[in-house]
Amino acid sequence: MTVLRVGRSPEPFSATGTYFDGIAAAATQVAVTVDEDAQALVGLTDSGVRITWPLTDIREVPDQAGGDQMLLQLSNDPVQRILLNDHSLTPRLPNRSKRPKVTKRGPLIGWALAAITSVALIIFVLVPTMANQLARFIPPEGERALGEVTFNQIRSALDQTGLNPVPVCDNPEGMAALSKMEARLQAALPEEQILTVSVLDHEMINAFALPGNYIVFFRGLIEKAETPEEVAAVFAHEIGHVVSRDPTRHALRSAGSLGVLGLLFGDFAGGAAVLLLAERLIEAQYSQEAEADADVFAHAVMLDAQIAPSALATMFERFLALGGDASPIVSHFLSHPTLGDRIQAARDATPAGFDAVPLLTAQEWRALQNICD
Repeated sequence: MTVLRVGRSPEPFSATGTYFDGIAAAATQVAVTVDEDAQALVGLTDSGVRITWPLTDIREVPDQAGGDQMLLQLSNDPVQRILLNDHSLTPRLPNRSKRPKVTKRGPLIGWALAAITSVALIIFVLVPTMANQLARFIPPEGERALGEVTFNQIRSALDQTGLNPVPVCDNPEGMAALSKMEARLQAALPEEQILTVSVLDHEMINAFALPGNYIVFFRGLIEKAETPEEVAAVFAHEIGHVVSRDPTRHALRSAGSLGVLGLLFGDFAGGAAVLLLAERLIEAQYSQEAEADADVFAHAVMLDAQIAPSALATMFERFLALGGDASPIVSHFLSHPTLGDRIQAARDATPAGFDAVPLLTAQEWRALQNICD
């Protein structure tokens, strides 16, 4: 005997939901059912509007928060919406997740290429060109916040395990010697600068400035210096970058368009962007003009502080002798203008018979070189 299997009829569906016509600001309640003959979702709103939505044309709006509701729209109507409080209609919607066909690919590709070109022009042409102008609009608290975040990111990035940020050296005697050096330079500045000066316990031979008047030394640089005047020369050079706001302009050039918005509005939550900035700032390659200006600034400050500018030449010569073992320095201090010119300029800035005043005592210098102990 042959048994005929007859398909079960779908369960009757009815529900109430919220209807948005896409025109009026207010939503209305709607009672909906499925018209089996028409294969459509039909309903009547509280305001008397009748709707008829073919089941095959209904799409669910994706990426909705929560799982207890579903938001529906028509494939050919971008504004109308129906919000239902459950998913019991799901089996009746064969094309619920179907995406609309892409038509007119040619113009779409053209628009996409135009958009990419525009973004590239903003990032690589407009932003660098406007960096100097944009720097004036960044509030001091924004620069300070960026400097702090970048400093902490550098500490974390330099730790090979990624678990323990590089320590900040705080030996009291060493800190006192560093403060004495800063006070001597501050007294010679055209205008006092509120600086945050730190030494990181890392062997890298480097020093750099960050936005917000941060100046950072690495233990390696202080250990390689043979006199406190050599450290002071680097110190004065970095103050020159701070006064000219070179780190902020460099950050603007490196950040791209989205990063610029973060700099302008003080939103530095993007860890990847900050990590990129940290890398760019720690090995900053400023323009020839910026490096030359920082050198000239250092010469003047050192003269007024009764420190021989030739100490900067001596430090440059030490960097040159270190060669490839000091790659961050090679990319920073040894950048153009040529090192030989910078050495000669520092020597020429020291008058014949210049009477320098010792910067630190022998004991204070030992304390500074042991600041991380």
